Amino acid sequence: MKWKKIKSKTSFKAWVYIILRILVILCMMRQMFQGNILNSLLCIVTLILFSVPTLISDKLNIELPDPLEIIILLFIFSAEILGEINEFYIQFKNWDLILHTTNGFIMAGIGYSLVDLLNRNEKISLSPIYIALVSICFSMTIGVFWEFFEYGADQILGKDMQKDTIIHTINSVTLNPDGKNEVVSMPLESVTINGEDWIEKYGGYIDIGLHDTMQDLFVNFIGAFSFSLFGYVYSKGKDSKVKYFIPKRKKN
Repeated sequence: MKWKKIKSKTSFKAWVYIILRILVILCMMRQMFQGNILNSLLCIVTLILFSVPTLISDKLNIELPDPLEIIILLFIFSAEILGEINEFYIQFKNWDLILHTTNGFIMAGIGYSLVDLLNRNEKISLSPIYIALVSICFSMTIGVFWEFFEYGADQILGKDMQKDTIIHTINSVTLNPDGKNEVVSMPLESVTINGEDWIEKYGGYIDIGLHDTMQDLFVNFIGAFSFSLFGYVYSKGKDSKVKYFIPKRKKN
């Protein structure tokens, strides 16, 4: 009876692995038939990323809770296959924000667990507030590094990972005709680029990814802060569902 319970508990994660891998393989075959080599390589990278949680668990002797591992797999699939290849980033306005919020939550959980995994001195009792702050800082640091990666890809490889936002007004000190340190607000009533009227076609000008970056970091903070609140309750010794998202050291 106990064996059946364990089997049913782990089979759902196994089915998630199988279904996602099949979908990625089908997507890769489709991209190959269409002659899209880059997307085919992205599918291969996705399959490799699917194996990372298990590899980390085995090599570092860390136990990843099934809900956390499933969320990580769905996150990878949603970001690479749905977001990049199937263009969900364009089709769904808030797709990128949802993923960044989820990433903030996941990274906060990993940051929270690092305090426990790296602190081998059981005589030291860390403050729950300190652990919560560490998890937020870790999550935000990962978010910043990712924005560095997006900026580097845009500048070096000519990508557009930091999606542009249409703006209608420019607020800037630089535009002050008197050279004073006072903000001048300039509505964009006419913008012509290469002989094309952007106001008529796009409704404004583009901010070159600034708004996208700040929105990503903001929702990353929301995800991290949300996890830290639950983590704080968990650190106080109270029962919390957040334990299903915190990696732990395996017991011999």
